[in-house]
Amino acid sequence: MQKINCYYNFRFKTALQLFNLNVINVISPSFEKFVFLLYPKNETNMKSIVAKALFNSHPYVEYRKIVTDLLSEGKSTGNEQSESLTNYSKLNEARMNRLEKTMTVSDEIATKLQNLDNHYIWLVLSEGWCGDAAQILPILNKMALASNKKVELRIAFRDENDDLMNHYLTNGGRAIPKIIVICKEAGIVRADWGPRPKGATELMAKHKREVGAIDEKIKTDLQLWYLADKGISVQEELVEIMENIKYNRL
Repeated sequence: MQKINCYYNFRFKTALQLFNLNVINVISPSFEKFVFLLYPKNETNMKSIVAKALFNSHPYVEYRKIVTDLLSEGKSTGNEQSESLTNYSKLNEARMNRLEKTMTVSDEIATKLQNLDNHYIWLVLSEGWCGDAAQILPILNKMALASNKKVELRIAFRDENDDLMNHYLTNGGRAIPKIIVICKEAGIVRADWGPRPKGATELMAKHKREVGAIDEKIKTDLQLWYLADKGISVQEELVEIMENIKYNRL
């Protein structure tokens, strides 16, 4: 039996119930906070792994603040600290500030999200230094806001959630961002997406075939690809996934 004691905002009581885990010892009449116990059937139970990541996750604005606060201390997110990672984080901070002002969700995409039959959580594994995450998170946030509460965006730091990351490796690597789509009504993971759109993936694969290594040129080319794409590929690929869930084709 595993016992985990934590204080969390009451909104996560729902997440616990989704995954059929026990919630006890409510300590506030307003249910603002609670103490929870998890009794997973085994330590590798996927539901408990996802639930733990949800407990450790943040809304978009809070995630941004954590990254910004760490940068003010000369740090990046994640277990590894280096000057290069901090510099990437600073670059991503400026990039996300710009994208938040320029990224838009099309009316067609917004309507499709609003017409989903169920409600979902997009649980995203990310880190502040990740260039792909900096390009993708702002559009995910815009999509969630446009969904009329059909989609809730939560962001968890990769290095704080090894068990979940290890379930969603890409070609054996811990590539991020990775989006895990959770159906609130069913309490199950229905799909995943990431770490980047198909066009960007093909660009990287072509470079590896021709050059054999990730260098500064492909990093620049990748950012230029995102700039030209304007978030359209992310929107279209994710909506296709969500509609496949809606029509039970997954």
